[in-house]
Amino acid sequence: MAELGRVAGPLVILGALTLAGCSRPEPVEPVEPEGTFQANWDSLAQHESPAWFNDAKLGIFIHWGVYSVPGWAPVEGQYGELTRERFFQVNPYAEWYWNSMRIPGSPTNEHHRATYGEEFEYAAFLSTFNEEVQKWKPEEWGELFAAAGARYVVLTTKHHDGFTLWPSSIANPNRPADQQGARRDLVGELTEAVRRHGMRMGVYYSGGIDWSFNDTLVDQPGILRTTAVPRSEEYARYVDAHWRELIDRYEPDILWNDITYPENAGLAELLADYYNRFPDGAVNNRWGVRRHTGDEPEDSDWVEFADFFTPEYAKLDDISEAKWETCRGIGYSFGYNRNETDAQMISVDDLVDLLVDIVSKNGN
Repeated sequence: MAELGRVAGPLVILGALTLAGCSRPEPVEPVEPEGTFQANWDSLAQHESPAWFNDAKLGIFIHWGVYSVPGWAPVEGQYGELTRERFFQVNPYAEWYWNSMRIPGSPTNEHHRATYGEEFEYAAFLSTFNEEVQKWKPEEWGELFAAAGARYVVLTTKHHDGFTLWPSSIANPNRPADQQGARRDLVGELTEAVRRHGMRMGVYYSGGIDWSFNDTLVDQPGILRTTAVPRSEEYARYVDAHWRELIDRYEPDILWNDITYPENAGLAELLADYYNRFPDGAVNNRWGVRRHTGDEPEDSDWVEFADFFTPEYAKLDDISEAKWETCRGIGYSFGYNRNETDAQMISVDDLVDLLVDIVSKNGN
């Protein structure tokens, strides 16, 4: 596992280790459309978490990108252990390297200056990433994930740094042509390998944060979903085009958005089109959409739109009627962090305990 992380970044669990052992999952059978969804939240709310996802128990979450080259974050504590005010100063998520390296006096800032120099820009890591990624063997990943008993895989197609892991035809207007993203179609190749081994494939996309469109420094929690979110019409069109390209090219079984979504990007239309084309698809809850279900405008009865919700590094106290999925790294970070040792890694015993607890409460 550690050796794989040297090239690819670590594997990250979505949920807990399945008890299915090393048995291979059955091939996925397509589901024919049964109805039509309209581009409004009442209609979309009729979609339910699909049976295959409800029974999946284990997924593999892969945070892999330019940030995997420096692969560095402090290990002072994991999410939930650090105070909200201190979290970004000592951010344990290595995939946040670009933001963390810009916070004056932070451990990542000091590491970056000492290791690469003050003038070394984050985008300079891209050339190394593109060189090293030529060694990647997606078939080995597919074999490993299936042997672990996973039923689905989700890849970060674009994280907050804005670099894509597929050759997008939608150019980033804020980046030169040679700094758009990976030169290899990592999304496509992994999708093929995963499906060859009978698993479902999902795509993560950072719709709410993209530092190439808005480089506001996130050093306090209140900034994350407010001033740091790009609000321009240009960004809304860009995000919508990216999602539609991912859906058209790779036909994902899961849409996993993060942080929030541009209010002017036509999300209801996007999801209606997705559900009508893939009624057996699943959509997570991090789109920033809540539906009002009360009789009066002042009622506080709001429901977050989703097929499943996604607590981070967390367990629930009680059984949830709504389908959910806990997401967490094997260690303190989602992306590869060269500072992590066995002291930060969750043990096998704790993984099994996590499985029993989460699955018993209707989670993955």
